[in-house]
Amino acid sequence: MSTEPVVAGIPQMGYGTWNRPGDEASNGVLWALEAGCRHIDTAQGYDNEQDVARGIKASGVPRGEIFITTKVKPENYGLGAVLPSVRESLDKLQTDQVDLLLLHWPSPHDRYPLESYVGQLGEVLQAGLAKRIGVSNFTRALIDRSITILGEGTITTNQVECHVYMQNRPIVSHCVGLGIPITAYSPLARGAVVGDAVLESIGKAHDATGEQIALAFLMAKGLIVIPSSGKKDRIVSNFEARHVVLTSEEIVQIEALDKGLRLVNGDWCPVWDV
Repeated sequence: MSTEPVVAGIPQMGYGTWNRPGDEASNGVLWALEAGCRHIDTAQGYDNEQDVARGIKASGVPRGEIFITTKVKPENYGLGAVLPSVRESLDKLQTDQVDLLLLHWPSPHDRYPLESYVGQLGEVLQAGLAKRIGVSNFTRALIDRSITILGEGTITTNQVECHVYMQNRPIVSHCVGLGIPITAYSPLARGAVVGDAVLESIGKAHDATGEQIALAFLMAKGLIVIPSSGKKDRIVSNFEARHVVLTSEEIVQIEALDKGLRLVNGDWCPVWDV
């Protein structure tokens, strides 16, 4: 594994593959690995695990040097269904074990009991199919219930939407207080940060782009970030954000950008913490 900064054993800067189908996913993974990134994030629901595997193979980087995260989709939360679905993911990813396995969402509309599918996640860990387990899009109440089911110290991370415009402080502070680091998805607010005057101004002082400042801010807060792009130059630029060191005054400036801009919301979502 590389000497890049890690949080709870997870390389702090990763490459996200959401909305990257086929060759776009495999090329993106290849370019990220070529840039030095060693953390790749995918999911059953992205339908690109096999493409991620192609990108890894093309890179020539040994499997042991790459941290792979995938996620179980809610459709596979039925009784006895989680573990077989993970085996299918491992086949697609061409690996015997993922470094981190997450539950992608709480079961929409409570179709499946939390105790059942969270318990099955623990069974996958015990079976050795994942080195670590965690959750995604879980609220404070769901995190607390999951800890009761799995035991303290078992949940490695909670992956949630987090960016300068929606800093998601309620769940971030709750999880950090429990010793569970946050992984921020959509850390660039799906491109909304581009051209932000405050970020651009701070960027000039660091010879950095506004997007790099947005990522550096989250990393300064101790969050894991998984930016995504289909462009090689942007992937390289995003990865370079890990070298930016912000001042405490700059961090305060960026904190003031929070405006509660939640980009991911729908009837499949839990009732978010506010």
